[in-house]
Amino acid sequence: MKVIVVGAGRVGAELAYRLSQQGHQVTVIDQLDANMDNLPADFRGRTVTADVLNRDALRQAGIEEADGLAAVSNTDSVNTVVAHLARTIYNVPNVVVRSYDPRWRPLLEAFGLQIVSPSSWGARRIEEMLTQPSLRSVFSAGNGEVEVFEFMVPATWSGRPVSELFPDRICRVVALTRAGRAFLPGCDFLLEAGDLVHISATLENVQALRERLNGAQEKD
Repeated sequence: MKVIVVGAGRVGAELAYRLSQQGHQVTVIDQLDANMDNLPADFRGRTVTADVLNRDALRQAGIEEADGLAAVSNTDSVNTVVAHLARTIYNVPNVVVRSYDPRWRPLLEAFGLQIVSPSSWGARRIEEMLTQPSLRSVFSAGNGEVEVFEFMVPATWSGRPVSELFPDRICRVVALTRAGRAFLPGCDFLLEAGDLVHISATLENVQALRERLNGAQEKD
């Protein structure tokens, strides 16, 4: 796979190195030669020091034959423009953009780009750890719009059906693990203390789910 990494900062250098270690043909492009020092000494890919918005530089990096491009510079506007060019002008099939400022996300989404937003994702993870430590996020799709949470059933909930505590309108039970064996429980399946439940919920329903779980615990 031929991949271009735009930006040789800490994330770009790590991404490029990981891809090259997997055997992919990687080209890193950055306008600052000093940033190339972030790449490990045994990096096996190519480097291009040039203005990343210059089309000649992009062609030199191999954008016309690229299978994927990651725009991970430290400037959202640059990432947006490069990613849009890659998609619309050079028809790169797989383009991923890192967005620092969450305010840029609507524009990136309007362009139909795949987005990784560490600021939004990180803030959401910290919020969950502070406010709901018993409901731990183990998987996040997109930038947290849909998440899978892990929850240990307490003794006070033993004997309650799945549907009572996890209604479909709020969340979906992804799996239930009991005695080391995972399976998909039915709505009437009775919970036992120590069951490990994995549930999925949208961003809009996370708070409702938390309130329901807290309410059930308070009643007990």
